[in-house]
Amino acid sequence: MLLSLSIRDFVLIEKLDLTLAHGADCGLGALTGETGAGKSILIDALGLALGARADSGAVRRGAAQASVAASFDLSKSHAAHAILAEQGLDDEDVLTLRRSVGADGRGRAFVNDQPASVALLRRLGETLVEIQGQMEQHGLLDIATHRAALDAFAGLDKQADAVRAAWRDWRQAEQARADAEAAAAAARRDEDFLRHAVKELAALSPRPEDEETLAADRQLLRSGTALGEAVAQALGELEQGRGAVAALRAAHRLVERNVDRAAGRLDASLAALERALGEATEAQAQLETAREALQFDPARLEKIEERLFALRAAARKHSVPVAELAALAEKMQGQLAALDDGEAGLKKLAEAAKAARTAYVAAAEAQAAARRKGAARLDKAVSAELGPLKLDKAKFVTELASLAEPDWSEAGTDRVQFTVATNPGTPPAPIARIASGGELSRFLLALKVCLAKVGDAATIVFDEVDSGIGGATASAVGERLKRLAKEVQVLVVTHSPQVAAIADRHWLIRKTTTRTSASTDVLSLDAKGRREEIARMLSGAEVTAEARAAADRLLATAG
Repeated sequence: MLLSLSIRDFVLIEKLDLTLAHGADCGLGALTGETGAGKSILIDALGLALGARADSGAVRRGAAQASVAASFDLSKSHAAHAILAEQGLDDEDVLTLRRSVGADGRGRAFVNDQPASVALLRRLGETLVEIQGQMEQHGLLDIATHRAALDAFAGLDKQADAVRAAWRDWRQAEQARADAEAAAAAARRDEDFLRHAVKELAALSPRPEDEETLAADRQLLRSGTALGEAVAQALGELEQGRGAVAALRAAHRLVERNVDRAAGRLDASLAALERALGEATEAQAQLETAREALQFDPARLEKIEERLFALRAAARKHSVPVAELAALAEKMQGQLAALDDGEAGLKKLAEAAKAARTAYVAAAEAQAAARRKGAARLDKAVSAELGPLKLDKAKFVTELASLAEPDWSEAGTDRVQFTVATNPGTPPAPIARIASGGELSRFLLALKVCLAKVGDAATIVFDEVDSGIGGATASAVGERLKRLAKEVQVLVVTHSPQVAAIADRHWLIRKTTTRTSASTDVLSLDAKGRREEIARMLSGAEVTAEARAAADRLLATAG
């Protein structure tokens, strides 16, 4: 819901901080004032914060810039949270949209005091507030919203989920078929190349680790002569003269023969000699093994280099790393297999796509049937609201039309449009084409009362919904606004004392004019102030005792 509106230097408003709700306390709020006082300025200011177009004409005369900030309290499931997360913006308990426009026409936008685009403000605004009664294509005036509104009214969540899942399965099946057909076509074009490449790679039998292993072996063999000489020298040192191993073995025998007579004094020496003899013997054996392995073998080096160079040449030819040659060979073999057995595979994928389409059509037809029933209920519900709103000659019709297959989507195969016939015998036309602004506002009120729980917007603004009516019709408008306000926050700009009297909160918009300037401000009215304002609305410029008495009766009846 809209918590507050802060306006600076906007048209005739110099400074205004307006609190519109306290926690869960919102209900129906009425905005009244004399003609020309500036009620539309408030709506325009709110629109600016919600991303509407702006120009330098909005800046108060003499000021450098105009700015508007609107703060909203969001439910945990509100769609705005997902938008903020998507944009990487801070998501706080209160969402604040702020917009400024300079006298030079330049502007800036902020979301929770973080710089943002006007497009993002508009996107968020569409989920936060509906402004009804203006001739712009938004809210229920936008045909794009009608299908979702009908589905929500009719409670078609299960049908929508089924259609969405069937659509996804069909798209995936069609994509698989299309990919297979494209692959088969490419394979047919490149069949000779594929067969040659597969044969070539099969002869190489590449493995992912080949390049690393062969390069290491090559380096080792190329260094083999120098390494062999070093190993031979090391063995020579061990075998020089009697040799280290022979000397250790002789020393070990001498100590071992006399250890029993040494009363333990030779035990440590004997153990040390045993360890040294064991290590020396192992070292000699390892060096001898290494000498054998490191003997330079030109034929083996040549063989390793031939394979390494062949693998690298194949990798360059196919523009892949050597490590990916094995995977490429497997892919090419799969392409040939698909080519060799392509017709059967393609036929199977086509059958799967056809079955998925059939399932989607069945789900969409069930959804369409449910929509037709829901449309009949919605038409009946809206029609019941039209009579008391002085629209008894009008007829509301929810039109459903089948879409051409290219226009099918995860939302189904229907186009849904709310239409109205304003007079008997005239064909229904889109609701947005109704000529009268007041008449349009009342149609939207009737529709919105029936769709009270539909949509994300928790705040609805009606601009002069009671235009051109009075008496019982105005009371009917007020009663419906009150009903709607039990579900969402409702703000209404009104000239009707009946509507103002039934409101939960009441603000007076007044304009002050001097010889050199004019300004608009807003007062939150207490009980006494409401009585005076409603009396003024009843009697005109001069508030009479009779008008005050009539205002008391209206307030008492509304209470």
